[in-house]
Amino acid sequence: MPKSKVGSSGQRSGCNGYDQKRLERKHWISLVNTGTEHAMKDTGFTIVGLGEVLWDVFPDGPRFGGAPANFASTCKQLAGDRADVYVLSAVGRDALGDAALRELFRLSVRTELVQRNERETGQVLVELDSQGKASYRFIEYPAWDELTWTDTARTLASQTDAVCFGTLAQRSQISRQTIEKFLDLCPEECWKVLDLNLRFPYFTEECIVASLKRANALKLNEDELPVVAEILQISGSEREMLEKLQAKFGYRFVALTQGAKGSAVQTDRWTEQPANPVTIQDTVGAGDAFTAALVLGALLQQPWDSVQCWATDVAGYVASQSGATPALPNELCLPQ
Repeated sequence: MPKSKVGSSGQRSGCNGYDQKRLERKHWISLVNTGTEHAMKDTGFTIVGLGEVLWDVFPDGPRFGGAPANFASTCKQLAGDRADVYVLSAVGRDALGDAALRELFRLSVRTELVQRNERETGQVLVELDSQGKASYRFIEYPAWDELTWTDTARTLASQTDAVCFGTLAQRSQISRQTIEKFLDLCPEECWKVLDLNLRFPYFTEECIVASLKRANALKLNEDELPVVAEILQISGSEREMLEKLQAKFGYRFVALTQGAKGSAVQTDRWTEQPANPVTIQDTVGAGDAFTAALVLGALLQQPWDSVQCWATDVAGYVASQSGATPALPNELCLPQ
């Protein structure tokens, strides 16, 4: 893959135009099909979105969402038959709960572990600024605040290859305990990816630190990094702070999304990727889509600069569409 040096301290991956990105993606996908050491295992992967399911209520109506559900839905679209993808969450016994299950079924996400209870299905009121950036206001006491532990969750945890979780669904003690049990029972080789998803005032320093310790990979955005840095009392440039986070917790990767500025990923080296020039409809779900592509690339053991390029394409496409889980074009997805 062509690269250009950025000073003496890092590398910026290529992919500086749509045609180039498509060529890079075709090369990346070819590794999956040639039976090389990086090919996906024959049985496929088991991937879990762990946490909230909700409806994003926009001015023009509700749309399906919730970071773990967005992550799972995008993983399934990208992987197709190459992965079984589950959501472990809870919805209410109401019309929006019925609609959430139908939407997950439509997206081919497994729903056996989506619980139902007497609380309302989660909703968040979404407001968009002039650049399409979203702000959120959540209803109180949603169904996913009562996520209970089950034997089926125990079984799934033992079989999981990658799980993505955040802090929002841990705001209640019962849901937090369920999430922690699930993570603790995942196999040692499982990718346990923390996507912080900080939503004021629904997080605590204690929850953030405990989640950082349970994860073995981390994704956060440019607004969340200063919060984590203050809690852990780390300082420096963005690169230095990500390196310190990786060193402190032993993360397999630390990914930082920076909106229109692009992204940076710290693995055994540092890579940067500019954002694609797209017309943004809204940013809801773009970060979750980025995480989904990163996780699939990690499971496939692909070169990180190629994975980051792919994740940028996927996130950019989602941002150019309305809603968090738009239908993805075939050229962004793994061949079946």
